[in-house]
Amino acid sequence: CKNQWEAARKDPSAAPFRDAPSFYDYARSLGGDGVQTSVRGLTMEQARALRAHVERTGGYYEGDVRLPKTDADLADFDKEVRLTKEAGAKCARVILMGGRRYEVFETLDEFTAYRADGLRRLQLAEPIARKHGLVLAMENHKDFLVPEQLELLQQIDSEWLRILVDTGNNIAMCEDPYEVIDALAPYAVSCHLKDIAVQPSDDGFLLSEVPFGTGFLDLKRIVRTLATANSAIDFHVEMATRDPLSVPCKTDGYWAVFPERRGADLQRTLAMVAANPPKQPPPTLSGLSTPQILVAEEANNRACFQWAIQ
Repeated sequence: CKNQWEAARKDPSAAPFRDAPSFYDYARSLGGDGVQTSVRGLTMEQARALRAHVERTGGYYEGDVRLPKTDADLADFDKEVRLTKEAGAKCARVILMGGRRYEVFETLDEFTAYRADGLRRLQLAEPIARKHGLVLAMENHKDFLVPEQLELLQQIDSEWLRILVDTGNNIAMCEDPYEVIDALAPYAVSCHLKDIAVQPSDDGFLLSEVPFGTGFLDLKRIVRTLATANSAIDFHVEMATRDPLSVPCKTDGYWAVFPERRGADLQRTLAMVAANPPKQPPPTLSGLSTPQILVAEEANNRACFQWAIQ
């Protein structure tokens, strides 16, 4: 619901929700059981009220917290973790950066420095998460390859750091989606479930999130794998309604930040793209007004819920 959140920040009357409690009610109206979102803007009393509302309506709440960058951020991080726990969350999503590895970094040395800093930030966060009993679920967010993410987990070696599996992100890293799921499943406590469409492009391929059942991913297989590994895992609909993302995997710059990779990974990925043409035109927002974008986003979200419920 990224577009709706952006609209709500500019004009609360333009979107069907404005904060975590109203977002929870909105998700329930679509057929969902709960939400994953931040409660940073709530007071402690409001967080407790959200927890009571969630428990009364039989749903669930998962958090979304910002990792500390330095020691100076620890007090704010402690407050956010306490607030998230008071709202009823057992785990909270975390990411180390919002960009894509092949767009943010130009050299492997830059990425190596980022990786070391990420380990330090997780080491800062873990004692606070442990103190309050909140599991931090690190999303595979187009930054780490699966072996790199698992190595971070092993270096921290804590039951309070686990994984949020995004079912589509690592396709942009030229990793096999099912190998990603199989490897991360034993550590997964949460999931961003998405279906994906791909199209060839001059410099690689275009990647789009599409309504469930209209992409090429075997969602039933994915859900089965993750639920078998953890029967308590929560599956979140993530249907980003936006223009297709360019993955320039035919360029030298793309591979500059991936050590000792290219040939087999590139060929396998391009073969996967060629074998899975879109079943229908992927979403595009270019040329649409804000009201039209919000209508399209809600329609896609509803389609995902309808497919999942059926």
